[in-house]
Amino acid sequence: MSYTALYRKFRPQEFEDVKGQEHIVTTLKNQLKADRIGHAYLFCGTRGTGKTTVAKIFAKAVNCEHPVDGSPCGTCEACRTIAAGTSMNVVEIDAASNNGVENVRQIREEVEYAPTEGKYKVYIIDEVHMLSIGAFNALLKTLEEPPSYVIFILATTEVHKIPITILSRCQRYDFHRISIETIAKRLFELLREEGVEAEEKAIRYVAKTADGSMRDALSLLDQCIAFYLGEKLTYDRVLEVLGAVDIEVFGTLFREILGGDVLGTIKFIEEIVIQGRELGQFVTDFIWYLRNLLLAQNSDEMEDVLDISSENFALLKEEAQMIETEILIRYIRIFSELSNRIKYSSQKRVLIEIALIKLCRPQMEKDESSILDRIHQIEKQLEQGITVISAQKEMGEPNRVSSVEEPPKKKKEYPKAIPEDVREVARNWSNILQELPGLMKTYLKLAKPSLSGDNVLLIILEDEMAVSYLNDEERKKEIETVIEQRIGSHVEVQIQLNETNRPFEESYVDLRDVIHMDITIEDELE
Repeated sequence: MSYTALYRKFRPQEFEDVKGQEHIVTTLKNQLKADRIGHAYLFCGTRGTGKTTVAKIFAKAVNCEHPVDGSPCGTCEACRTIAAGTSMNVVEIDAASNNGVENVRQIREEVEYAPTEGKYKVYIIDEVHMLSIGAFNALLKTLEEPPSYVIFILATTEVHKIPITILSRCQRYDFHRISIETIAKRLFELLREEGVEAEEKAIRYVAKTADGSMRDALSLLDQCIAFYLGEKLTYDRVLEVLGAVDIEVFGTLFREILGGDVLGTIKFIEEIVIQGRELGQFVTDFIWYLRNLLLAQNSDEMEDVLDISSENFALLKEEAQMIETEILIRYIRIFSELSNRIKYSSQKRVLIEIALIKLCRPQMEKDESSILDRIHQIEKQLEQGITVISAQKEMGEPNRVSSVEEPPKKKKEYPKAIPEDVREVARNWSNILQELPGLMKTYLKLAKPSLSGDNVLLIILEDEMAVSYLNDEERKKEIETVIEQRIGSHVEVQIQLNETNRPFEESYVDLRDVIHMDITIEDELE
């Protein structure tokens, strides 16, 4: 006897066997028990959630000779012939290949004849959204006023494509995606019947990969069992069969991206390719990993929602603290765009490598999130530099000095008199920054206040893009307004790029240093 696929072998034959759609099963059973059966039903939902299966069970139930609590008995002649697909009372139509007006006209002619056996003739039209406009129009009248012995069950994965005139004539039932817990529980039941041993972690991964579809889960499980026939189904073996990557591996890639290690990320992808992993699945799983990081970053109560072990959740929390939310959202955006493009590409590896380089090198992009990423990298480099110097001092190590003698630096000339208003700005510089909005404050943290002419505050930046952003008249006016509110006087602001090709300290006067020096001298005189 030929082998029967798991999803066909274990297809539910009665309402009690349907998993994850209790809200629909209960309603249909109540209609059957109360004899309040409708003439047209619309079953909507993603693939593999049980639309056609429930339609067949409903067709058996309305024709069953001995129904039990609204469910078909499964033993009478009507139930057996419908289950075997030989009943004349149940007609299944695939609208994808029978979508013309002539096909619907044939249905209209057939419904005129009463069933030869049983109570109802049931027409199950699968993927009904594939019908042409002409076919929908031909179906309208029959759907609105069919004979009392006819029931239409329309099934679709794309309900938005169905005309409103059809929708208004049907009872609509939305099939939900089935939860990971429900799918995993069902898979364990089937594995016991099949005599196959499996790890819980492996089965939960299959359930997660199925993305709410019981049929997909059974197909994936069938594939895994066949690959390791007669052996225990482990987590690593499931990953190997499905071409997937373990979550801990994504942590390694994430750390390399944060470090800006382009070579390391390219080598990582090369290793993934050598292992034979499916690159489309890799992109999808990495997006899920980044999404989990985002959730872990924003709440400590996400362990149950993320469906991962306590050890992995602790690791996820640690990694989530390494990155700012805006930058993490940028990563997700780049890989989500990649996910859409990679489905139809013959150069998947190249697209993934480009995306990873974008993450490592935010200067390749000019949007706001990439600018924040660049600023974060600069701040990180500055912090690391300060840490190195501090460590050297603590260990008593002398700072490394180049053997090449540097030319003597030009003595910095301080202005003879600084207007009192500008002095006040320098004294209150940190407080002024705190009152400015997000991106302006971020840029100005890297700026240096100096003096230009009488009562003019000069703000020097090293980043051309930051200068361009802040030089907008509205933004300059906003800075001047905050200063005026803080010190009670108006001070003109000029934004300027350091174009001297020399460090700021050698070319400009940092007003904060001058003010601090004045305060120190006054303290000494006292």
